[in-house]
Amino acid sequence: MSKDYYKILGVDKGSSEDEIKKSFRRLAHEHHPDKGGDQQKFKDVNEAYQILGDKQKRAQYDQFGSAAFEQGGMGGPGGGFGGFGGFDGGQGFNINVDDLGDLGDMLGGMFGFGGRGPRQKRGHDLEAELRVSFLESIFGAQKDLTLYRHLQCAVCHGSGAEPGAAISKCKTCDGRGRVQQAQRTLLGTFNTVVSCPDCQGSGQRAEQSCKHCSGTGLEKKESVLHVNIPAGMEDGQALKITGEGEFPGKGGRSGDLYVRIRVAAHPEFKRQDQDVLSTIPVPFSILSLGGKIDVSTVDGPVVLKIPGGTTAGTVFKLRGKGVPSTNGYGRGDHLATLIPDVPKKLTKEQKSLLEQLGEHGL
Repeated sequence: MSKDYYKILGVDKGSSEDEIKKSFRRLAHEHHPDKGGDQQKFKDVNEAYQILGDKQKRAQYDQFGSAAFEQGGMGGPGGGFGGFGGFDGGQGFNINVDDLGDLGDMLGGMFGFGGRGPRQKRGHDLEAELRVSFLESIFGAQKDLTLYRHLQCAVCHGSGAEPGAAISKCKTCDGRGRVQQAQRTLLGTFNTVVSCPDCQGSGQRAEQSCKHCSGTGLEKKESVLHVNIPAGMEDGQALKITGEGEFPGKGGRSGDLYVRIRVAAHPEFKRQDQDVLSTIPVPFSILSLGGKIDVSTVDGPVVLKIPGGTTAGTVFKLRGKGVPSTNGYGRGDHLATLIPDVPKKLTKEQKSLLEQLGEHGL
């Protein structure tokens, strides 16, 4: 059955190489099995990219369709892509891992041959939650977050070398920090350059390892991070703090920290996009005759003038009293909905007055 590689990648036939690559990276991340994705969809996306990402193969596909690359077809990628056929006598195909950014690390992790050579080893990303009040989410705040994680060794600063120890060129990679490696996988033959396993890509070896961390370059400890929460954050939104994730050890760089914001409920206010909502009980006399009332806003109380004959459910807009935009362009509004303030208990005088009003049709 003919496969629509353009549809698999979610691009048009006239899409550029950059658009195809961008879509491939996005879908490969989405469907990667290590991230809980569908392995078959991941393979389909890779299959489509091997054709559309190559000018010559794309031209063949545009002319003959996917049949040109199936078993027995013309000039397919080594033994055909139908079911990811075997490699007996097949030439496989090459994937330029350097060209795929951090996706090269993902592919390498899936098939066990490491990521892109020149890239540093990268630590795991971390996730954490911070609880803030409603007003803190509106105006921003600084909160302390306590984390227990792997950090750079305080003695060797992540190098793994004892301070003052002699440093020599790594013999395994001859100081280049990279070694060539090739491996056949279900997706084809990957020819890539990987970080040297002995020096972790630094190209250097210490004559004496750091005693504090035993040469690993890391230590696990508790630390307090000051997190600046910008104004206008919503419940469930996450802040990315670069470089505050796990440190992977010598020759590497820390991952990132994602802080998810949890906003506590407020007794008076609710949020709707950039607007703040509240319900204001108003005495029947003011709704009927008009008057002034105090309305609580996130900025403090505001005097609101009520015209006579205002009906229940009327919404008054207090401009600029809402949530600041996270991009700094203005604020939303405060929407105050008026409802009758019906007392639960009445004095004899109040009851008598209301009975008289009732006699007059009010």
